[in-house]
Amino acid sequence: MSDILSGLNEIQKKAVSQIDGPVMVIAGPGSGKTRVLTFRIAYMIQQGISPHNILALTFTNKAAREMKDRIEKVLQGNVAGLWSGTFHSLFARILRIEAEHIGYPTSFTIYDTDDSKSLLRTIVKELNLKKDDYPANQLLSRISSLKSNLITPRTYEQDEKLMNSDKIANRRAFHKIYSRYVARCKQAGAMDFDDLLYRLYELFQKKPDILTKYRERFKYILVDEFQDTNFLQYAIIRKLSKYPGSPKNICIVGDDAQSIYAFRGATIDNILDFEKDFKSAQVFKLEQNYRSTPHIVAAANEVIAKNRRQIEKKIWTSQGEGEKIRILKTVSDNEEGKRIADQIMEYKNRYHVPNQEIAILYRTNAQSRVFEDYLRRYNIPYRIYGGLSFYQRKEIKDLLAYLRLLINPSDEEAFKRVVNYPKRGIGNTTMDKVMEHRTREGTDLYTAAQTAPLSPRARTQLNKFLKVIRAGINKNETAGAYEAAEYVANASGIIKTFKDENTTESLNRLENIEALLNGIKDFMDEDEVSELGIEVEERTLAAYIQHIALLTDQDNDSEAEEKITLMSIHGAKGLEFDAIFVVGLEENLFPSFMSMENEKDIDEERRLFYVAITRARKYLTLSFSNSRYRYGKVVYNRPSRFLEEINAENYDNPNTVFGKTSFAGGGAETTTPSARTRFKPIKKKKTIVAPADFTPASSDEIKEGMEVIHQKFGKGKVLKIDGRNDSRVATIYFNEIDTPQRRIMLKFAKLQIV
Repeated sequence: MSDILSGLNEIQKKAVSQIDGPVMVIAGPGSGKTRVLTFRIAYMIQQGISPHNILALTFTNKAAREMKDRIEKVLQGNVAGLWSGTFHSLFARILRIEAEHIGYPTSFTIYDTDDSKSLLRTIVKELNLKKDDYPANQLLSRISSLKSNLITPRTYEQDEKLMNSDKIANRRAFHKIYSRYVARCKQAGAMDFDDLLYRLYELFQKKPDILTKYRERFKYILVDEFQDTNFLQYAIIRKLSKYPGSPKNICIVGDDAQSIYAFRGATIDNILDFEKDFKSAQVFKLEQNYRSTPHIVAAANEVIAKNRRQIEKKIWTSQGEGEKIRILKTVSDNEEGKRIADQIMEYKNRYHVPNQEIAILYRTNAQSRVFEDYLRRYNIPYRIYGGLSFYQRKEIKDLLAYLRLLINPSDEEAFKRVVNYPKRGIGNTTMDKVMEHRTREGTDLYTAAQTAPLSPRARTQLNKFLKVIRAGINKNETAGAYEAAEYVANASGIIKTFKDENTTESLNRLENIEALLNGIKDFMDEDEVSELGIEVEERTLAAYIQHIALLTDQDNDSEAEEKITLMSIHGAKGLEFDAIFVVGLEENLFPSFMSMENEKDIDEERRLFYVAITRARKYLTLSFSNSRYRYGKVVYNRPSRFLEEINAENYDNPNTVFGKTSFAGGGAETTTPSARTRFKPIKKKKTIVAPADFTPASSDEIKEGMEVIHQKFGKGKVLKIDGRNDSRVATIYFNEIDTPQRRIMLKFAKLQIV
């Protein structure tokens, strides 16, 4: 075996070889983070630590799979016994083994977001509440936040502050909804995604002997992307690694500068305060960037330096100088789409950059439309990253609902989804009677469906459905997962329905059903350990359902092929491309208008920008437009403050941002106020113009470079004028108001020429 440490730089070697005690690895973008994690685990195994004693937690199964493959390659052998996967997949695995200790069946169902929303809508209806007052999206988001902070329904109801906030917000029944939601999930033998963490913490809290069992098993814990962990994830990690007599063999790897998931509950405090929790922690900073050129690296350093609370580091690279960063300034979002399509053609023809190495990154998904339009016009193939995955298609979810009932007949949401699909005459009236019976008897929906008093016709139709489920359960137990799935697909009438429709769409759906059945067959026949760490003897229908329920966006992603990638910046984290376009860099869009009131939120937006620009290897283009359509109206925004946080020497056309301009739309050469002036203006006394002394000029008379007076804003200078005829818009700098730079439509403006 070759020396594992050879090929690593000095700081990487230290991070890999320090295997005892708490370790924090701060890994800048492109610094070889995955390499360090891989070699660290390989080194530990080489030093005699059993893979059985190592727990490696990641945020995508794809990352875990790649890491395990690399370890096997480095060690030239199998690493059976190593638990490597996402928090949710590995914690679900523990719960499959131990769930009965907290009152769950080992075959519990995992509810996806649609299941949870459906259940919440049902509860709102049962409580006779107005659905508009209790939207399912908001309810689920709030419940998720509460679970992630270990606030139970009982704790919630006893918290006077929380209950008062509900009264003020006119959601007095929320605690009832939360309590009933938790109870109904348990009654159905189901866990939502948050429960996979919440219930594991409950298990460890209530069963110290089980906690001890896993502490002894996982003597070494590694956590990737630690800056993305939430309160509950860190609480579980601490339970496993920090206790009296513990060697505290925990290694966390991450970058506070790439913490961008606060909206999902991630807390940057976990990584910033790690050294307080583990006072003996050794810190290693991976600061050499192997991905990007010097101008991109310098820009990233300059931007992130503006954030207040952070772990200090200085990213550097030994690569050649490379291309400077380009700035595109356009009159409209439509022109932005065209200019970027033009530049993509330049990269393809002049620099021979392949399609799959080009990505357009935006702050909101709604921005993709204009780029899609122009890519189609230019006949450039593209894909929308994060679109509808195979497992989210209706026909697939329908068949999966049937399969969920075969392993857990108590699964209420699966039952409701397919009890009348394909249509078999089981209407709302029948289901209302079954659910009323379920409530009276205090049982699950499947049991209630067998005993509820119904009309003869309704009973006959419901029994046909129940017969399919019972036969499928028997098939699964006797013949196996594939045979059971194939039986249900036919016996339920799903396949017949699509064949009878005989349309292009129905035949496509039929092909998708066939693909799902083939996937089950492949899963059952596979001899190796799956990417989720599921052992061969666990290859059951229940294991398959769990397998696909826990796939992440990146796991669902197919190969890029020869296509341009369009994606949100949040979706781009962890990826890299030769050429990156970061678009829509305007105030109120990026940074988002929702972040303007809070410096912490601006810091997160800045980290998001940092992530965006560090995805680029060779070419980086930043674009903004003077106007764009939002909600059916033209809006005007200033260029993003982030553009001026990058030093001029890193731009190939700095005047577009810092001063003299020469761009589409044209105009006189003007000096743009600095970022300090534009975003932290000094308060000055306004000039009050008496109406009697004010003589407004015709809008046609206003020209660039003129000094003008506005009755409200005082004296100012016209920096530029965009548009034509009645759509002419003037950008004017008023030096006596708090927000000095204003855009005013000249058609309605009243300006006096000085």
